[in-house]
Amino acid sequence: MSPSAALCSDNIGFLSLHSPPEHNSSQNNTFQAGSDGESIGNCPFSQRLFMILWLKGVIFNVTTVDLKKPADLQDLAPGTNPPFMTFNGEVKVDVNKIEEFLEEKLTPPRYPRLAPKHAECNTAGIDVFAKFSAYIKNPRKDTNDVLEKALLKSLRRLDEFLRTPLTEEIDADAAGDVPESTRSFLDGPDLTLADCNLLPKLHILKIVARKYRGFEIPADMTGVWRYLNHAYQREEFTSTCPAEREIEFAYLDVAKRIK
Repeated sequence: MSPSAALCSDNIGFLSLHSPPEHNSSQNNTFQAGSDGESIGNCPFSQRLFMILWLKGVIFNVTTVDLKKPADLQDLAPGTNPPFMTFNGEVKVDVNKIEEFLEEKLTPPRYPRLAPKHAECNTAGIDVFAKFSAYIKNPRKDTNDVLEKALLKSLRRLDEFLRTPLTEEIDADAAGDVPESTRSFLDGPDLTLADCNLLPKLHILKIVARKYRGFEIPADMTGVWRYLNHAYQREEFTSTCPAEREIEFAYLDVAKRIK
């Protein structure tokens, strides 16, 4: 098996996967280039796939392909825009389908399953990024407060989900109120596909809203902050995450000045 993928942004990564040895798993990464042509560029879809592959323990190599040089891209997948993945000559262009493909092909006992045990994790925070996008792209002062409140409401729902204990965290024999959840991630102590989807977007929200709107995720959203802080302790997230300056640069023309 030797699939490959091209991933998005002004400069994109071309990703080739190789089956790891039975008892040795490693990766050799050259991520998509950022504004300086060297550092990791901003693309939550790319990071989502990189995190999945890292968690799977797959050996993968990535080289960069510049979208400003369309001939290079056409050599990989003619007529296709990134993100995409090729496997045995077949092009897969939907990130969700690529995720499904990887989960289907990279299975136990050699590779871990990454689907969450709790189905509700797949929809936790589902509208957060859309609310953020509407907020950050809005130039009108008269609608800014409304959009900010909508974003806060969405974040509050995510915070409540993260603070509500999962069934395995509840002691049925314990008396008194049910304690708040202390889990690290959406589905428990381990990263899952749901986290690979949500965490890159949540991180972008935190960086961009602070930079261009002076907006901070409220400190009393302890579930969201616990979630982010645990992510920042995981190599699978930090090593695939673009620098803050690259995220800010990507939104330089996207974030509209309030008038």
